[in-house]
This record gives sequence, C-alpha cells and structure tokens, in this order.
Amino acid sequence: MSLILVYLHLVWITKRRVPYLHSKELRKNTWFHILDYAKLKDIKIDHINGFNDHCHCLVQLKSNQNLQSIVHLLKGESSYWINEQKLIPEIFQWQAGFYAASVSHKNLNFVRKYIRNQEIHHQASFLKDELENLFPKAGV
Repeated sequence: MSLILVYLHLVWITKRRVPYLHSKELRKNTWFHILDYAKLKDIKIDHINGFNDHCHCLVQLKSNQNLQSIVHLLKGESSYWINEQKLIPEIFQWQAGFYAASVSHKNLNFVRKYIRNQEIHHQASFLKDELENLFPKAGV
C-alpha cells in the first residue's frame, strides 16, 4: 500500500473574470456540486471556496491521478451543471488555464483557513491583488 501526501492549491477563474457567481447562495450550491461530483470521480477535495469570479480548491492528489485531469473534470462538470440548471441567464464558462501550487504539510492549515475565508478576504481585495500576493509566496 502506498501513502501519498501530495496536496495542491488550485485556483481557476471565470471567463473574462465576469462575476457570474454573484450570490453567496449560487457559490455555495456550486461548491457543493463540485464536492459531490469530485466524490463520484474519487477526487479528494479537502477544502473548496471562492468568490464571484473564481474558485479555490485544496486537493489531495492520489497516486493514479494527475493535475490536468482533475482540473479538467472539475471545471468542465461545474460549467456544464451551471448551464444545464440555468443558474445564470448567460452562458457560463471558466477561463482556460488555472493556478496550481503544491502545499507542504506544515502549511495545510494556513491554506485551509485562506480558502475558508474567501468571503471576508474579498471584502477588501480583488483577484488580481490576491494572485499577485500568491505568486511571490509560491516562489514564482
């Protein structure tokens, strides 16, 4: 038996950064849907949250999974579901690409708290500022 302790902090944004996920209820429903779908696909999401134009996920990678496939599945299914349910009047799309960074075991609680507090964080900050703050911390 293998023991895999690889955690990834993933962030993806809406097409053209349109604030499609404008209500707290819509975001909550979207995050719960992504969690349910991830369970069906055997993807371990440790934490998920976001704001009106982006999603943060803390994912524990398994030995038979790869980053690109996980993000493709989660983004694709959530986009399809939002459109199928007609949760917004427009066609919903995530932007191509994503941000991913490995998270050391000692930083897991920091990242969990950061993801959990997205609503509070974005009362005073915008995604551009957030990403600019993330990159130096990730050594980019």
